[in-house]
Parts: sequence; structure tokens; C-alpha cells
Amino acid sequence: MHFKNRYRMRKETARFIIQLVEEELGNFENNRGLPINTDIQVLATLRYLAKGAYGTEIADHHGISQPSLSKIAKRVVVAIARHRERFISFPDYDEQQSIKADFYRIAGCPRIVGAIDCTHINIKNPGGDYPVLFINRKGYYSLNVQVVSDSKCRIRDIVERWRGSTHDSRIWKESSLKRRFQAGDTTGILLGDNGYASTRYLLTPVLNPVTNAENRYNRAHCSTRNVVERLFGIWKNKFRCFFNGLNLKLETTKAAIVAAANVHNIIINDKLENERQDLSDDDNDDEHPDAEDFRVEVEDNAQGNIFRRQYIQRYFN
Repeated sequence: MHFKNRYRMRKETARFIIQLVEEELGNFENNRGLPINTDIQVLATLRYLAKGAYGTEIADHHGISQPSLSKIAKRVVVAIARHRERFISFPDYDEQQSIKADFYRIAGCPRIVGAIDCTHINIKNPGGDYPVLFINRKGYYSLNVQVVSDSKCRIRDIVERWRGSTHDSRIWKESSLKRRFQAGDTTGILLGDNGYASTRYLLTPVLNPVTNAENRYNRAHCSTRNVVERLFGIWKNKFRCFFNGLNLKLETTKAAIVAAANVHNIIINDKLENERQDLSDDDNDDEHPDAEDFRVEVEDNAQGNIFRRQYIQRYFN
């Protein structure tokens, strides 16, 4: 229990992660030329991600220096992030059928394969020519990270490259996953909030419901889409660095986000996420697209509203 409280996972899970990257990492020599084995490298990095930006305390606990921890953390998160295709993948056709059934059992929404939303990850001032572009609407530096959750709160798609000032709808519009839906390469429907345009493959709530069917649809939509909110709560409480801020360079921060997503999925897949946690995410309040995004999406939204109306009439009347 002490190990799990410290590293946010069981020893067996930590051993799996160590074995995953040990060949790539090898031993690391500190400033005195002394080797630091793979176990210490991975555990110190996992503790850093779990605790947040308190490097000196973590370095002391693992018997290494603060400069060594900074170098080790970069090595480890990059190594874990390289395995993203193994642990983060959108479900294939057969798995989508099972996910649709799981989502349907939540509140009676058929054909749903994922819930989409964005969350802000706190970062340090990234520097460069235009650091102000990383300041989000709440006034701090961040990356706006798009995530698609399945019915088990697993991360099935993640986009971690966008600056904090970027609107959710822009990230989705530019994503490879949207192009897959547009091309018909994947079946089913995503659920999103009203920060997105309604389309034939992404359903949003009805803003001003009038009929009983629209109200039933909105309630079912809210209950079903809640899985992505729960995912953010679980993920951020497991990796407190997302609240406290990652004191890493920008590209390493992006790797750390993907590494944390991999570890999250490893834990979920091992059925280790059983304890109750704080599932709130105060970075995820609804908002509407800005004027530029809105103009681009008017046509899609009109067709999407027709599709949504047909969906409500078919399943919620």
C-alpha cells in the first residue's frame, strides 16, 4: 500500500514499465560517473509525475541529485512515450461493437464509440518568440490536450501538441481522427460538448431543448459523455504534475503527457483502477467556438443538426 500511495500504481505495474524500457534506457551515469540503474530511473520519474514539480525531494528520496533527476526524467518519459501505438489506439471494428454496447448500457445512447473533450495541462513559460500564445483563458501557460475516452475511461486517442490559447474545436478540426471519421474509416459516433460543431459523427447537446425527446436525449448525452470527465479526474489525480506544472522543456513536456497516458492505460488494462477518486476537472467548462471557428463550421453544424434531430427522433421519441 505504501508503494502504491507513493507511485500511484502497484509494484507489478511498475515492474512491467521498467521491463518495457530497460533495454532502451540502460544505466545512466551521474556527474560523478556512478551508474544509476533502470529501476531507479523509472521509479524516480514515476514519482516525479505522481507528485509534481518537487524535484529536490524526489531526487533525495531516490539517492540522486536534482540535475541527474532532470536528465533522467527526460530519458524515461521519451522512452515510455515511444510505445504510444501499443497502448493508445482507436478501437478496430470488432472492439467498437463491444464499446458501443458498453456505452449504450450507461444511459441508452446507441452507436457511441467515444467521448471527446480537451483539458489544459499546466506548463512553465515555454519561451520562444510568442509565449503568450500558450496562455489559456484562465491566465496560465498550458497545452490544450484533446482526449477521446472509451467506456472504460481508457485513452483511445490523444493530441498533445496545441498551445493553451487554441480552442477545442480547432484541435478537433485539424486532428487525424476527424479525417478518419470523414473518410468513413471508422464507424460509430463521438459525444462532445457544445464547444464542438454537431456533425454526423460527433453529437453535441441540444442548447435549448423543447420537446420531451430532446430533454431525454440531453440527459442521456450528459450521463454518457461523463466518462471523459471521469477520465480526466482519474488521470490528473494520479499524475499531480498536471496540476502543479511540469518543469520540463516543451517537447519533453509533450512526451511526458503521452507517457502518462500510456501508464494510465496500462493501469486500466490491468484492472487496477478500483479506488474512488476525485473525478472533477475544473478545466473543462463548456464554451462556444470563437467567431473564426464558427464561420468555418456553419455548414457542418447545419448538416450535423439535421443528423442529430434524426438521431433523437429515432432513439428518444
